Amino acid sequence: MKAIISVVGKDTVGILAAVATKCADYKVNINDVNQTIIDQYFTMYMVVGLDELTIPFTQFVDEIQAVGKEKNLKIDCMHEDIFNMMHKI
Repeated sequence: MKAIISVVGKDTVGILAAVATKCADYKVNINDVNQTIIDQYFTMYMVVGLDELTIPFTQFVDEIQAVGKEKNLKIDCMHEDIFNMMHKI
């Protein structure tokens, strides 16, 4: 099982570290990451593995979004199945 995490906001030190730490807290494996800074704005997408997730997925979504609120970022986490359905033509 996989999920997609997206992060957007003003660039600051420690964004990747904060998201990665929260993933590690719940045994979410980061399979792939793509990040860029456009002007002063940070954007990142992660594909994460949920096979060893230690809490319910909905609770993990709440936890990762809380990181965003703490750092004044927009962080979303979407199950891979939902992501794929949204992007099917």
